[in-house]
Amino acid sequence: MKIRTLIAAAVLALTSSIAFANHCPKDMAAIDAALAKNPSLSADKLAAVKQLRADGEAMHKAGKHTESMDSLGKAMKILGI
Repeated sequence: MKIRTLIAAAVLALTSSIAFANHCPKDMAAIDAALAKNPSLSADKLAAVKQLRADGEAMHKAGKHTESMDSLGKAMKILGI
């Protein structure tokens, strides 16, 4: 019984990691699309969004998908998406 539980936990952990990995590019595309529309943000907020987006992409490429999602989520919140 314990082995089944451990196997199930391992499968869930693997699939959630894959889900995060696949979600990052979609968020980056949404941020890019919003930036292409020239949002009315202050220069500071616009710079923050661009930096958060760049950080999110770097973390995604490094395999740090949870951190990537956090960074991209902050950028999306500033953009209102």
